[in-house]
Amino acid sequence: MQYRKLGKTGESISAIGLGCMGMSFAYGNATDFNEAESLNTLELALELGINFLDTADMYGQGANEILLSKILATKRDKIFLATKFGFKFKEDGSYFFDGSPKYLKQACEASLKRLKVDVIDLYYAHRVDENVPIEDTVGAMAELVKEGKVRYLGLSEASAASIRKANAVHPIAALQSEYSLFTRDVEGEILKTTRELGMSLVAYSPLGRGLTTGAITDAATLSNDDFRRTLPRFQEGNFEQNLQTVTALENFAKEKGITTAQLSLAWLLAQGEDIVPIPGTKRRKYLQENAAAADVQLNSADLEKIDAILKAGTVAGARYSEGALKLVNR
Repeated sequence: MQYRKLGKTGESISAIGLGCMGMSFAYGNATDFNEAESLNTLELALELGINFLDTADMYGQGANEILLSKILATKRDKIFLATKFGFKFKEDGSYFFDGSPKYLKQACEASLKRLKVDVIDLYYAHRVDENVPIEDTVGAMAELVKEGKVRYLGLSEASAASIRKANAVHPIAALQSEYSLFTRDVEGEILKTTRELGMSLVAYSPLGRGLTTGAITDAATLSNDDFRRTLPRFQEGNFEQNLQTVTALENFAKEKGITTAQLSLAWLLAQGEDIVPIPGTKRRKYLQENAAAADVQLNSADLEKIDAILKAGTVAGARYSEGALKLVNR
C-alpha cells in the first residue's frame, strides 16, 4: 500500500481508504448486511495496509459506528478513524441537516460512545447548514479539538466560500466530496481552494456508486431498498447511456490488464498526491481488487485515452436527486 499525507497534519494515511457505509446502509436491503463478512473485510483491510476507515453517525443510524467499534476494540492503534455528524432522521424516514454547536457536541459524544473510543482522528461536518454560519459550526468543532475528543477537522460537500470561512476559524485537514470519473464537480474552484489551503480531498463514491466498475449491467437487478434506485444516473434511459461509457472504459482496462474499478481508482490517484479515494465495499474480494489499484501506474497517454472516452460519452443524469443536490456545494 502507498501512503499520502493528510493535509498539513503530517499524518500518513493509506492512498486508498475504506468507506464503510455500505456495510450497514444504503446499498442493498437488510439481508445484504452480513456482520461477519464485514468484520473479515475490515480485518483484511488492515492486513493490506489500509489504515484509513470512514464512517458516519447516519450510516444505519449509528449501526455502522457500532460495527467498527468491534475492530477498534483490538486494532485502534492501526486505524486512522474518520466519522461525520449532522444528519438527523425524522419519524417518516426523511432527514435534515443540523450543524448547530449544541447538536454537534451531542453528536460527538454519541459517536464516541458507539465507537467506544476516547478520540476521533478526523471529524467531519457531513454537510454545511444553511441556517447556521459555518464559522459557528467549525468554532464548536474546534472546541472538541481543545477538549481532546477530536484530533483534526473536516468538511463534506462544502463550497469554496464555506471552505475559506471554515479554515479561517480552525485549520481544516480535509474536504470529503464525491469525485470519480463520472462526478468531477470539485474540479475547478473547489479543488483550487483546497490546494491553496493545503487540504486533502477525500473522494467518496470514487467508483460512481458501483457504476464505473462494470459490475452493474442492469439497474433493475438492484434490490428494492437500494439507495441507488433514487439516483437519476441509475434510472431508465440514463443508465443505458452511462453503460456505454462504462463499456468503453472496461475495454480499455482490459487492454491494460486491470479491472475497470482499478482503472477508476488509479485515475483518481493520478490527479494529485492530495487525492485520497475511499471506495466502499463489504466483501473481501472487492477490497483486494481496490487495494491493488494503488500499484497501478497510468502514463500521460493512458490519461488522455480516458479523457477521450469520457468526452465521447456525456454522463446522463445528476449524481443525486433534486432534494439531495440542495445539500451539496453550500
